[in-house]
Amino acid sequence: MDKPVTLSLGDPLEPARKATATMLHERNPSFSLPQPFYNDERLFQIDLQEIFHKEWLIAGMTCEIPTKGNYLTLQIGDNPIIVIRGAEGVVHAFHNVCRHRGSRLCTSDKGKVAKLVCPYHQWTYEIDGRLLFAGSEMGADFNLADYSLKPVNVKVAGGYIFISLAEKPPAIDEFLATLAHYMEPYDMENTKVAVQTTFVEKANWKLVLENNRECYHCNGAHPELLNTLLEWDDVTDPRASQSFKDHVAASAAAWDAENIPYAHAGFGLRNRIVRMPLLKGTVSMTMDGKQGCNKLMGRIKNPDLGSMRILHLPHSWNHCMGDHVIVFTVWPISAQETRVTTKWIVHKDAVEGVDYDIARLRQVWDATNAQDLRLGEENQRGINSTAYQPGPYSKTYEFGVINFIDWYSQTLLDNLGETPAAERLSKSQ
Repeated sequence: MDKPVTLSLGDPLEPARKATATMLHERNPSFSLPQPFYNDERLFQIDLQEIFHKEWLIAGMTCEIPTKGNYLTLQIGDNPIIVIRGAEGVVHAFHNVCRHRGSRLCTSDKGKVAKLVCPYHQWTYEIDGRLLFAGSEMGADFNLADYSLKPVNVKVAGGYIFISLAEKPPAIDEFLATLAHYMEPYDMENTKVAVQTTFVEKANWKLVLENNRECYHCNGAHPELLNTLLEWDDVTDPRASQSFKDHVAASAAAWDAENIPYAHAGFGLRNRIVRMPLLKGTVSMTMDGKQGCNKLMGRIKNPDLGSMRILHLPHSWNHCMGDHVIVFTVWPISAQETRVTTKWIVHKDAVEGVDYDIARLRQVWDATNAQDLRLGEENQRGINSTAYQPGPYSKTYEFGVINFIDWYSQTLLDNLGETPAAERLSKSQ
């Protein structure tokens, strides 16, 4: 049999890739990025290919697919993905693409199935991806084993489901082991999503992350959030007062007594976990600072756990309190559009209307998300101007933004293969 002929069209983005690498090498690391990084569609496609198609992403939570056959779907650029619970609790991830003529298999955001059946021609797959049925029309020499669903890398830790579209994803196991340890008190397998919101922000995904990585804007923009949140991420913050350090020390003693992890754990610039107290007299991110859910999570007995903050670049931040967990994920749509999803998670036995009220649970972050959306969209409008040029970051108030942009710049250069070999070797040692 003749070998199939494939036509290579080359990489239409190659000139843009070279220009992107040049801009990153030449940029001032204490300034914001050049304009194309925020509004150029070619550079956006490079972001998708070199960041979102290669890094580990949070696809969802294990509690969203609690039993065999439960699935969730998501979209990463042009790639539809399905994550499904298989036999013996194993979580699988596949490209949500039939091996026959490419139709999507699952068209709902979530659901439960016995088998995965293509709605187009009824090709049927086991939930571990094996093709079970394609019909006699395919002929006697058709081999079902040759047409399993294409798998996606998947790892699970601490109730989070991570996926990567890369053939060889970056190392993440050390972070996942630490995440599992820090999430142990929450018993995330026995939780549920109380409510979820999704909105589209007309701003580049990096502007959404930049806004999240600093609280320089909080006093002027987030009165509801500042009812409970203390902006400092650690006692090493150069702005941290002695009273804040004393508050942290007292809180840490109480957490030690309950064997609750809290120490700052960092993994390069990509991942960070740290527990920080909330404002004195408050225990949860609600308008009055009181519990948002009466039933505490997992083995937790003390509601005053502050907020354990989890950062996962390129697209997620999280707040874990004694009574509920909030998970934020950011999904690029286009150069100037980003989908932001927020999930409020509570104990699976908590009863809506008895243990928690949905409106009260989400009130603070609904307000904060709406405020951040306006800030991000106005930021984008200004950046689109011919007057825009990169501006300086504050090394004290915006160090988190600097860290994010440093991570982004270096990761993009690495994935483009534009980091000098000697430098890449030193990073790996």
